[in-house]
Amino acid sequence: TITWLLFKSFFWRMKEKYIIRDFHPLVFFYFLGLLFSFLTLILSTRLIYFWIDTGHIMKINALATMFSFMSANLFTLFAMWFDMEANKDLKA
Repeated sequence: TITWLLFKSFFWRMKEKYIIRDFHPLVFFYFLGLLFSFLTLILSTRLIYFWIDTGHIMKINALATMFSFMSANLFTLFAMWFDMEANKDLKA
C-alpha cells in the first residue's frame, strides 16, 4: 500500500542521507519526537484511568502529560524544520 511505501521510504532516507552519508542531528529530533509521543499516549491513558477511578485529576500527572505532549510536538517540528533547511537546494 502507499502508506507502507511512504513509511519505509522515510526511514530509508533517514538512514541513508542523515546517518550513513552525512550525519545530521535531526535524526535524534525525530527519534525523541516519536519517543515523547509514545510517552504522551501512556501518560494520557494513565490520566484518564485515574480520572475515571478517583473522580479528580492529579496535578503531577497532568503536568507530565502536557510536558511530554509539548516536547513531542517541539521535537517533531524542529526535525521537520531542519529537514526542510537541509533540502532547501532541492526546491525547483
